[in-house]
Amino acid sequence: MLLFAVIFIVAVALIFDFINGFHDAANSIATVVSTRVLSPNLAVAWAAFFNFIAAFGGGVQVANTVGKGIIDFEMLRAAGPSAVLMVIFSALMGAIVWNLLTWWWGLPSSSSHALAGGMIGATVPVLGFKGLVGSGIAKIAAFIVLSPLIGLVLGTVMMLGSIWTVHKQTPLKVDAWFRRLQLVSSAIFSFSHGTNDAQKVMGIIAVVLFGTIWKDRPFHIDWWMIISCHTAIALGTFFGGWRIVRTMGHSLTKLAPIGGFCAETGGGVTIIALAKLGIPVSTTHTITGAIVGVGTTKGWQAVRWGTAGRILWAWVFTIPAAALVAVIVYGITKVLVGLVG
Repeated sequence: MLLFAVIFIVAVALIFDFINGFHDAANSIATVVSTRVLSPNLAVAWAAFFNFIAAFGGGVQVANTVGKGIIDFEMLRAAGPSAVLMVIFSALMGAIVWNLLTWWWGLPSSSSHALAGGMIGATVPVLGFKGLVGSGIAKIAAFIVLSPLIGLVLGTVMMLGSIWTVHKQTPLKVDAWFRRLQLVSSAIFSFSHGTNDAQKVMGIIAVVLFGTIWKDRPFHIDWWMIISCHTAIALGTFFGGWRIVRTMGHSLTKLAPIGGFCAETGGGVTIIALAKLGIPVSTTHTITGAIVGVGTTKGWQAVRWGTAGRILWAWVFTIPAAALVAVIVYGITKVLVGLVG
């Protein structure tokens, strides 16, 4: 019975990973689609490919942070297999529900923070606040602010540097150059998306396995977890998320190929660097900051601040909203398990 429950939760985790790719596809392809460098179908295939190959160079630092840096893993494991399964199931459902709601509303919210919120909300009823790792949560919360600011600065600096570099060239030549270069920047950002986001689910799967059927083994990330998680997120990206593409690629600011290149490169470099430090940041927040940074080089009026404000509110509410859903799911699950038992 325990084995079937573990397989079920691992399957739910991979479904979340797929939805993560589906939900966050816009982060990887919005600029390359809005600048018409690639058609939507080619863009999602391009992004999905680089989501997958991030498995072979992305590391597992973020996976370890998610696995042991939000919930006190040893305390959760000591609470028993049923506690592990109920907490992780509730956390995943909290994140999935919030992701689907924000996808429906066309808001580019953070899958990373939705999962963190779900884990926080599901843990408190079982272990109390002492079961949370305060330092890890504080680090994630800090980068809600810092990652878009870093993306904004890098996007702005790259845009200004690129403009200075090509200011003597004709607009037609500049456009042609950066259309080609945007293929590179889109690849960089898609690779960074796979590096950061696929690792979250590796950490979740490791918690489930090493907290239940493999309790006698030390916590680590197996190769098959890496491959399966990158496959799931790549498939999710391939199927796309067109509602959010419109918001990111058209509603926030109007981008030319040079701007798309700078936003994607600035955002991608930021995410890869932070992933190597084991910080599970939001790819959504980072690319939004980079896009805004590029837009502001044309003047503050070039950014649609109303749209940016809607996105900001989605960021603010993501962790508490996902936590609330996780608490509700935990309560319902506990009642159902009690009835069955």
